[in-house]
Amino acid sequence: MSTTLRLPAVAGRFYPSDPQNLRDEIVTLTRVSVKPEAGKAKIRALGCVVPHAGYVYSGGVAGAVYERLDLPQRYIILCPNHTGRGEPLAIMSQGAWRTPLGDVPVDEDLASAVKVCLPLLAEDDTAHRSEHALEVQLPFLQVLRPDFRFVPIVVGTAQFEMLAALGVSIASVIRECGNDVLVVASSDMNHYENDSITRVKDRRAIDQILELNPKGLYDVVRRASISMCGYGPTVAMLTAALKQGATKAELIRYATSGDVSGDRDMVVGYAGIAVC
Repeated sequence: MSTTLRLPAVAGRFYPSDPQNLRDEIVTLTRVSVKPEAGKAKIRALGCVVPHAGYVYSGGVAGAVYERLDLPQRYIILCPNHTGRGEPLAIMSQGAWRTPLGDVPVDEDLASAVKVCLPLLAEDDTAHRSEHALEVQLPFLQVLRPDFRFVPIVVGTAQFEMLAALGVSIASVIRECGNDVLVVASSDMNHYENDSITRVKDRRAIDQILELNPKGLYDVVRRASISMCGYGPTVAMLTAALKQGATKAELIRYATSGDVSGDRDMVVGYAGIAVC
């Protein structure tokens, strides 16, 4: 068994470092995120978009997504590269990731299959070492689906062809493995403009996701200067979902940091979306 262990980089900053406090916060975020119409059947999703800011800001949106989904055992989690380190498409295909709640195993069989299918993927822990966008997803799953395993991929390229190739390869591997695999695109929405502008810009990007249009999302983000950090992972996720027969998407929750801080002058947007 591999001894590769990715240690937590943002525990105590983006989420609590104390295990019990972290578990309690996840429980609170998923419970308070339930809408009054809760009780309907869980969503069996092929992919989803989930934010990755500190839990105090985006945890309610993330909790709403994870509470609403029928969570499988296996995941491919795609995140943007905020640090600029490492390869354009960086995977870790062995070992485990540690959070205050314990160690989460990498799905080595699934990761190896994705690497074989897409040689553009490079084995590279440098891109993962200090990246928060994937790490913050893991505690939600540790609480809600404790037996899960996952494939971590950092997406640092802005080339549409590479993003589409990643999505096609992921769909091919999922079809071959014959198991339910959820593809998670970790992304915040527009950054550091006022609340009104951010909501307008975010709606343009969200509409393309809801229309299951990866190229439309790619184009509108770049054309309208929407600073959605995880549009690359979202393009790849949408491409994978379409190849698996996705027919619809649902906006589960939307918010901005201003909803928490009260500061409407400079906000970040957060969207939680399921693709089925």
